Parts: sequence; structure tokens; C-alpha cells
Amino acid sequence: MKSKQVSESILQKRIKRFKSMKRGYYSLILLIIFYALSILGPLWMNNKALIIRYANSKWDTGESFEDQNNNKKYDEGEIFKDNYEYYFPAVMDFISFIPGITYPLYESKTFNQDISSIQVNFRLLDKQFEKQNNGNFVLMPLYPYHPHEDLKDELDEEYEDINANGTFDIGEPFIDENGDGSWNENNPPTLPDGFGGRHLLGTDNTGRDVFTRLIDGYRISITFALIVTTLSYMIGIIMGAVLGFFAGKIDLFGVRLMEIFSAIPFLFIMMILASFMKPNLFLLASLSVLLKGWIGITYYIRGEFFREKSKDYVSAAVSLGASNWQVMFKHILPNSLTPIITWAPFSIIADIGTLVSLDFLGYGLRPPTSSWGNLLSQAAENLDYWHMLIFPVIVLTITIYMITFISEAVREAFDPRVYSRLR
Repeated sequence: MKSKQVSESILQKRIKRFKSMKRGYYSLILLIIFYALSILGPLWMNNKALIIRYANSKWDTGESFEDQNNNKKYDEGEIFKDNYEYYFPAVMDFISFIPGITYPLYESKTFNQDISSIQVNFRLLDKQFEKQNNGNFVLMPLYPYHPHEDLKDELDEEYEDINANGTFDIGEPFIDENGDGSWNENNPPTLPDGFGGRHLLGTDNTGRDVFTRLIDGYRISITFALIVTTLSYMIGIIMGAVLGFFAGKIDLFGVRLMEIFSAIPFLFIMMILASFMKPNLFLLASLSVLLKGWIGITYYIRGEFFREKSKDYVSAAVSLGASNWQVMFKHILPNSLTPIITWAPFSIIADIGTLVSLDFLGYGLRPPTSSWGNLLSQAAENLDYWHMLIFPVIVLTITIYMITFISEAVREAFDPRVYSRLR
């Protein structure tokens, strides 16, 4: 008895073909994993603690006690049960983007930390609790530094301040990071410390950790590219469909409008706008879409609609009473997506390049926002510190190569000569 063969849709065949292109398929998986890790950055690379368990060694309202004099109130010296309280600063930092949730101020006095800063220093608090060994503890993230954290005052070689005078004195034990036998006072930028040191890829010229800024910059770059590509496709598909389907005066006016926008020097206009505005990620993305993002997609869709609307299946849909919008988006559009789907990865590469270029020139995202372009700009001013140039270039190159592999696999999978609705 012959087994039944399960028929596959064109989409299923294209997905199967895409998966067969191993370097493109695995590049997509890696990009998704890296992007997920960058979004979860506040939970594994942060100067804020994941968990704090703290008891203040004082009686607080609600805590049980032994009422030795039977006056039904707590008196100094009576034995009480000091309850632990739990805090989750890193989690609050991670979810602070949700409307209505703000990151609370954790004051140093709350944890009896004797420092000049109002806000608690969680790394120092971890060492303080470890030294006291009284049941309190701090659980820090895997990499205890924040992308926006200024570390200029914490780059010196670590030492034990025996006399608590705030400065290193001869005879005090210290960690000799560079192995020169003497305590060193370091100034940014500092070279990479490797896996055995404090800063894996070193610090930049403002004292911020390069590794955390590269990871956070990856999140910002990919997010920017996805926003621009998505909005550009939405606008471009609608406009291209209208121009290509209705043609006539609508098409004439639309094409002239596209030619006007195409003639605008994009980078120059962005530099002018950024000089008197304070651009953020979404403002830059919106300007990129408005000034250039939608034009290329509109041309593609317009051409596809001009080609497809004369086909027999369109005439059949019209004869069955389908409305213009049904014909456009239910019948013609699915047969017009192949060229723009294959173009999407190249669009993402171009958008990443746009953001890096603007940041490098100083007209993009403002510090302390993490940015690959900003790191490259700092590297251009500090060529003696190779790590500020090499690592951003490596990360940028690998990202672009992986997206290129994805685009190659997508183009192969959506090649109309292999799988087509009209074959």
C-alpha cells in the first residue's frame, strides 16, 4: 500500500529551502540569540544587584519580639526576630521601560553603607556584606558593569584600605593586575583585562566598559534597523500598491513626490536636523523612514503591481466581485512580495550603516547612549588604544556578514524560478 504524500505549500517549500542553506539559517539563529541576550542585558550585565537580602539589625514595626516586661511594646534590649527584606534592583531596571514602572532610588543609608554617594554602590555593598558575614547578601549579575556607568574613579588597582582613609598607603595589600610589583593608579581608557580581570575588553576614554557598550550597541543597532525596515515596508507597500494599481494621475503625482524625496541629500539633512534637535532612537528611526526608507520599497511594489495587475487571476478576482482593496492586498500583493522579502536583509544592513555613520560624525544618539559609531569616533581620537577600534570593527563586520548570509539564503529560497505561484 502506497503511503500518502503530504503536499507542501509554496511557503513551506521556501522555508525548507532556506533551512537547507546552512550558513544563512544558522546566522539567523545566532542573530536572534545575540539580540535576545542584548535585550536581557540588564539581567546579566549591570551594576545593579539581581537580589539583595538585608536585615538592618534593628526592630521594625511588625517584627516579633519577646515582651520581657509585659508592657506590650518593644523596649530597647529586648530580643526580636530581625526579618529579612528582599530587593530586586536589576529586575526593576529591566522592566522600567513599561509605562507606570520607574526604577526606584535605592539609598546607601537604607543598607547602612558608609559612602559619599546618595545611591547605593552594589558592588561595594556585596564586598561589605561578604566581610560582615551576618546573613545579608548581594547577588550581582554575571558581568557587574553597566553600559552607561562612568568608572573613572574605579579603575585603579584594587586594594584593602586598612586605615579607611580612602587612599592607598604603602604596605596595604593590593591586587597587582599588571604584575609590575607596585600599585598603579589607572586613567581611562584602559586596555583589556581578559577573563581574569575586571574589564574584559577594557574601558573607553570616558571610563565606560567597552564590552557592555558593544552588547548594548548591538541591541540599539538591530532595534533601529528593525524599526526603520518595518515602518518603511508598511509605508512603501501601501504607497507602491496604490500607485501601481490605480496608475494615471495618482501614479504621476506619487512618482514626482518620490523623485523629490530621492533628490534630498539624506545624510546632510539628518546632520542639520540633529544639530538643533536632541535625537533619540525612535526620532532617528522616524526621520530615516520619512526621508528615504520608504522610497525604494515603493518603487519595487509599484513595478510589481504594474506587472501583476494584467494577469488572468486578477481579472478573475474582479469578475467575481472582489473590491479594489481585496484585489490589491489579497491577490496581487502575495505574488509581489518576493523581491522585497529578498531585499529586507540588505535594508537592515543599510540602516545599521546609517546609524553608525551618524553616531561616528556626532549627529546621532547622544552619550551616554551606547553606540558602535560613538566607540569608533572615540577610537579615532585615541589610536594608541587599539581595543577601542578593533573590537567594534570585529562586531560590526561579523554582524554584517551574518546578515549577508541570511540575505543570500532568503534570495535563494524565494527565487521565483524555483518556486512560484504561477508555475
